[in-house]
Amino acid sequence: MDSYLPVSWSTVTTMLTHVSVSVKDLSNQELVLRCQTDHRPDKTAFAELLRRYQPHVERVLYHLAPDWQDRADLVQEVWIRVYRNLRRLNEPAKFQGWLSRIATNLFYDELRKRKRHAIPLSLDAPITFSDGEMGWEIAAETLEPDEALSQQEFYDQLKLAIADLPEVFRTTIVLREIDGMSYEEIAAITKASLGTVKSRIARARQRLQLQLQPYLEE
Repeated sequence: MDSYLPVSWSTVTTMLTHVSVSVKDLSNQELVLRCQTDHRPDKTAFAELLRRYQPHVERVLYHLAPDWQDRADLVQEVWIRVYRNLRRLNEPAKFQGWLSRIATNLFYDELRKRKRHAIPLSLDAPITFSDGEMGWEIAAETLEPDEALSQQEFYDQLKLAIADLPEVFRTTIVLREIDGMSYEEIAAITKASLGTVKSRIARARQRLQLQLQPYLEE
């Protein structure tokens, strides 16, 4: 049974107004350790962690679910879970990876609840691979009608190709994008071997290139 009392998001966010100068001078690892010294996280230290890592959580969930309207609610739930479970983190130096894992697991929990089998995609979110970026911003109105039709067809096929990737392939590509996450970090988050992670990314890239080849040729 969880011994923590319920914590609301308003309670967590108000912590931001009480961050002392001293905690701002602490390293990320020191902040985590300070949050683990008592039964509940030190409020000022936790607020500083939230301030530093909030953009990271938002990026993770944005890339996983760019079109979800309630993404902000998921961000809040991530931090509530962190608050309740931070004392269980055995390696404070690996806080960011642990945080990413919480966000990723929460996303898949929600995905299962909604019985959705494809990750939503957005034309506003480019996909970046280790060997280059695949952007899909539609430049529009100045194109000739036949060019506009051809370009729209390419972007439609790109979305379909990404959505058609097996879930584990999509996940590894998303995690590879975020803050230049290493193969080792992805392996830890997805609980897969390093070789498996590299293989999934390579195979996903191959499948995309194969499916889009007719649209990439002159």
